[in-house]
Amino acid sequence: MTAEAGARRFAMVAGEPSGDLLAGLLLEGLTARWPDLATVGIGGPRMQAHGFQTWWPQEKLAVRGYIEVLRHYAEIAGIRRQLKARLLREWPELFIGVDAPDFNLDLESALRGRGMKTVHFVCPSIWAWRADRIEKIRAAADHVLCIFPFEPALLAEQGVEASYVGHPLANVIPMRPDRAAARALLGLAPDQPVVAILPGSRRSEVRYLASRFFAAAARMLETDPAIQFIAPILPGLRAEVEALLQVSGMTGKITLLDGQSHASLAACDITLIASGTATLEAALFKRPMVIAYNMNRVSWHLMQRQQLQPWVGLPNILCGDFVVPELLQEAATPEALAEATLAWLAAPEKIRALEQRFSEMHAQLRRDTPTLCADAIQKVLEG
Repeated sequence: MTAEAGARRFAMVAGEPSGDLLAGLLLEGLTARWPDLATVGIGGPRMQAHGFQTWWPQEKLAVRGYIEVLRHYAEIAGIRRQLKARLLREWPELFIGVDAPDFNLDLESALRGRGMKTVHFVCPSIWAWRADRIEKIRAAADHVLCIFPFEPALLAEQGVEASYVGHPLANVIPMRPDRAAARALLGLAPDQPVVAILPGSRRSEVRYLASRFFAAAARMLETDPAIQFIAPILPGLRAEVEALLQVSGMTGKITLLDGQSHASLAACDITLIASGTATLEAALFKRPMVIAYNMNRVSWHLMQRQQLQPWVGLPNILCGDFVVPELLQEAATPEALAEATLAWLAAPEKIRALEQRFSEMHAQLRRDTPTLCADAIQKVLEG
């Protein structure tokens, strides 16, 4: 199926909320460059706001961890087979895989092998773990859009064409977030400490982390009853989080918000947060944090074997240092989480130093990402 003269048709897959956010920003640049652009595939609400037509619910792909993926493997593999067949039948001009490398790289390889042009947005973290993926990337992508400045050189060494486009979130998040305005928006007291609890965007993350975070909040309240707790939650996970909150005995003491993660990060003094893209968002908001993660033990063991750096959290990886604490697996006890979070409240000078470091990182990541992405993609189409 070919597009009408003057119109373009791209396919995209973003397999989780963070990918939907990145793809939504990418679509801003693409639709500005090609106003008649039609986009189809798998995506979320931010992509759909730009006219994206989604063929499967994005939530079907939002699974993390080896064991968790195995449990859903048959369904995910079935979706990929059906998607591949439909794309080969309808033949969009370009396929863009947005993150989700376990799903997208194999799909891109199959499409590129048949002659379709492919772009991968967000370089898989070959510099942090899974260095073996470089062969897959070379086979899968005509071009990689990189969100960190050191990545294109690493890919060039392996014969992969790539462009640094900046991190889209760096343009969305202000250099100086307005804490007072965010607190007013969320109905929070302006002069009492606020801790934002972000237990993750996937159901598996919430199941492993939310109870620990809520128990940590209970311990913090024993030390400082003035602390205000907020927890931005994806609407699709609210019922599960409410049940965990009730079991923890913290109903009414932690305010659950439908989404509003950015408002929560702007409003808070500190965030207790699951490792992932949200930690970079917190850094761009210049907020101190305690990073935690917990998953199936077998999945964790397998991931540790492939880890290339001592850090897990993106802020620490980008700074090359443990600028914020990481409490992972057995270390992520409610007592340890509470102690590490309260320690930030008692260290204003340390917070100011961290804010300066995060401001420098923000400036380095801020680029005209939508335009740079569109420029790179246009070169792929013309190449």
